[in-house]
Amino acid sequence: MNKESGKYGINRKLSVGENRIKILFVCHGNICRSTMAEYVMKDLVSKSGLAEQFYIDSAATSREEIGNPVHPGTRKKLQQENIPCGNHRARQLQKEEYNQYDYLIGMDNWNIRNIMRIIKEDPQKKVYKLLEFANKEEEIADPWYTGNFDKTYEDVRKGCEGLLAEILKTK
Repeated sequence: MNKESGKYGINRKLSVGENRIKILFVCHGNICRSTMAEYVMKDLVSKSGLAEQFYIDSAATSREEIGNPVHPGTRKKLQQENIPCGNHRARQLQKEEYNQYDYLIGMDNWNIRNIMRIIKEDPQKKVYKLLEFANKEEEIADPWYTGNFDKTYEDVRKGCEGLLAEILKTK
């Protein structure tokens, strides 16, 4: 492991302004997992006093839910955890966003394949699966199918905490 860049080759430095750390969470529809990760990560950086140093958003790999709001189950779970949930509307990842973000974080292997289908290549090694940052090879289950927003939240939280810890190591 490179001491300066950390376990994941991350070598982006935290600073205010245009050089903010930019994270894009990605799932299939952008109404459940990726929006949950977006708001969990925003909450973590805010509570760490780092909100000004990050830009965090989310997107979908599909067009199925474009324009739709955050899933009610995600919104309810975030409310239970006292995490603010904004008025995000589902949108699709665009190829040019690869150059606009430092991290493109998928929730499962299918998301990663579809991210790569859209961006074509990852020469700067920006694409990760969220639970990699929690030292797990597992995928974050889609609560659209499982109905288990609690389990999804637990995994999203672990991944986001690990991602933030990894970024702070390089500060």
